[in-house]
Amino acid sequence: MILKYSCENEQRNTSLTNGDVAITIYGEKVVLKALKDVTLVDANISFSHEFHKDDLFFLNGYQSWTDTKEFKFSETLRDVRKIPKFMDNIWKFSCYGDSFIVDYKKSKFHAFDIGYVRGSDPLFIASKNYQNAYLVIEFLKDDNLVVLRSDVTNKELKAGEEFVLFDYLISSSIDSSMKAYFEKMAPKSNKKLFGYTSWYNYYQNINEDIILNSLTKADSRFDLFQIDDGYETFVGDWMNVDKNKFPNGLSPIIKKIKEKNMLSGIWLAPFVAETNSELFKNHNDYIARYDNGEMVCAGGNWSKFYALDLDKPEVVSYIKECLKYHKDLGFDFFKLDFLYAASKKPMKGKTHAETAEFAYNLINEVIGDKLILGCGAIPSNSYGKFDYLRIGPDITLTFDDVFYMKLMHRERVSTKITLQNSVWRYAFNGHAFLNDPDVFLLRDDNIKLKKSQKEAVLLINSLFGSLLMTSDNPLDYDDEKKALLNEGLERFRNAKVLSYETVKKGIKVTYSLNDKEKSFIYNVKKGEVTNG
Repeated sequence: MILKYSCENEQRNTSLTNGDVAITIYGEKVVLKALKDVTLVDANISFSHEFHKDDLFFLNGYQSWTDTKEFKFSETLRDVRKIPKFMDNIWKFSCYGDSFIVDYKKSKFHAFDIGYVRGSDPLFIASKNYQNAYLVIEFLKDDNLVVLRSDVTNKELKAGEEFVLFDYLISSSIDSSMKAYFEKMAPKSNKKLFGYTSWYNYYQNINEDIILNSLTKADSRFDLFQIDDGYETFVGDWMNVDKNKFPNGLSPIIKKIKEKNMLSGIWLAPFVAETNSELFKNHNDYIARYDNGEMVCAGGNWSKFYALDLDKPEVVSYIKECLKYHKDLGFDFFKLDFLYAASKKPMKGKTHAETAEFAYNLINEVIGDKLILGCGAIPSNSYGKFDYLRIGPDITLTFDDVFYMKLMHRERVSTKITLQNSVWRYAFNGHAFLNDPDVFLLRDDNIKLKKSQKEAVLLINSLFGSLLMTSDNPLDYDDEKKALLNEGLERFRNAKVLSYETVKKGIKVTYSLNDKEKSFIYNVKKGEVTNG
């Protein structure tokens, strides 16, 4: 049978049964036992809560790149389904976000697995059940109603099996509850890194000469030198290095990186394949499909790309083989991208969350002894699995991209958005994983950020991140830029964030450095910093 479960203001410590299932409520934990074979469709709990016009809503986004901050009552969430269909067919904007899980409405906010309302009636909610099912926390502003939805879609249970529908923390004390929630977690790593990545200068236009030249100019203080997208022939063909661009392969470069006492890093997107790849052309059966036969598109990058089918053992073997190939080459650090694609279509009988758990555990099975940076990943499924997690979208070489991109999806690349995410997801840092706020860029060429904006990026990244990355060659810096970098490294290694809060002009940040307390206000609209 197919089952939906719903309750409103249900009493604690009660049991319910309808002959097909038995449901037991232990306060904020709800457990279902199947009495017959069932497939779950929906589960929700609702209760009243009075909202106010001056409330602030923290909405944790669906994946790494989803805009995450304290939203004002009057704001709305960008609904990708309002994009003209012809545009979505070309660029596949709807493939990056949560519109396949959540129904957007103008008067409704929603958060994934953690959210709060800061105001005269504070409310904090966080899931402890994220390995089983995402908790979608909905704030219905016009109705003064909170709805907790457990994303149980597709979960199959045999008679006698149990499944946790809900298990969450709820409190009226935001800051202490947030602290207590994350302090129970343990990060996989506590190693801060300062490093270089090729992406934000050359993008896919890299070759052996460019990489070796960048390595020659690499700052001796770099812990990490990472080769990004562009070395492979096509996305999905991870063991096919482009011989025109890298005639000697990657091994000699790895050796030279290690000779400079740096960790060698590589970029992969292990759960997807683009349409131009040999994998897509020769193994089209590896691509995940919906029940109607439509391929599961994960986005419009490259020649458009599609999710791999994790239900197939041969696909799992291929993913393992690709990861092991680069591990055996000698890479120490893996930046794994577009990880949300693994769970766009859940595996047979599993929820989206269980599918992500399978995928991220698969990564650890092969390269868990190496350093892993998850990117475009589901944050809650990344807890304790990745050493680092990107907690915002890609930085852009302008502050907020061209005007029409501001109207697009919530996962769009944007310096403006990634800086706000870096601040508002700081609670994760050092607990669930170490935060990657993306790169800082101080150079003057091939960039349109203003000087004040570049300095703000370095300031926020050095305070709120555990990876401090750049695509610049610091040896080319003038004395002023070298001094800025030195100050940034000092903050990165020794500063401690004391507080951050929404204020009229943006975000007020207070931190300590060398026993001195400092503060500033970050103007989120202009991307600039003023004294607090």
